[in-house]
Amino acid sequence: MSAEIPAVVPGQFTRRRLQFRAWRGTRPFWAGLFVLLSGLPIIYFPYFNLQVGHLTLAMATTAGAGSLIIGVLLVVLGISLWFQKHVRTFAGVAAILLGLVSLPVSNFGGFLLGFLLALVGGAMAVAWAPGVPPQPELAEEATTGEGDAPEAAPGVAPEATPEVALGKDTGGVGELNDLSGTSPANGANGRHSAG
Repeated sequence: MSAEIPAVVPGQFTRRRLQFRAWRGTRPFWAGLFVLLSGLPIIYFPYFNLQVGHLTLAMATTAGAGSLIIGVLLVVLGISLWFQKHVRTFAGVAAILLGLVSLPVSNFGGFLLGFLLALVGGAMAVAWAPGVPPQPELAEEATTGEGDAPEAAPGVAPEATPEVALGKDTGGVGELNDLSGTSPANGANGRHSAG
């Protein structure tokens, strides 16, 4: 490669890959892929003719239309999991039920391949939960100005005395309201008392 030949922009593929990764992370992508793939063998095997030499082996069942309907529904559910993530519970349960129905209707659920993919994908869709965005960390440091020793932790009253920590009524502002009845001062020793 010479210096006159312009190189391909070195960030295009990486940028597209990161965009796809961000899109994939906000939805049940793998569940949708498994459910979508489960419909393909369920559709394919009833209409498949296997040629062995001069012998034609037909896998067709009497419920070929049922296999087609189940397979198409599974493909549509898989795509809807990608683009309509709020229907994940419905789509997951429907995929599991369609996978179970495909056992007697469509050559044992596409010779168990479509059945197993539908069960795994449906279970993944039901179990998927959207992630919580990370909270920004507060970069505030509480220092007194004298050295590096931090001040008291936020929320702790500086006038906290042993009486307040034990829940005794001192009438102060920083009083701890221990309503459980399990403080060491009343002898409950961590047990709740009835009555």
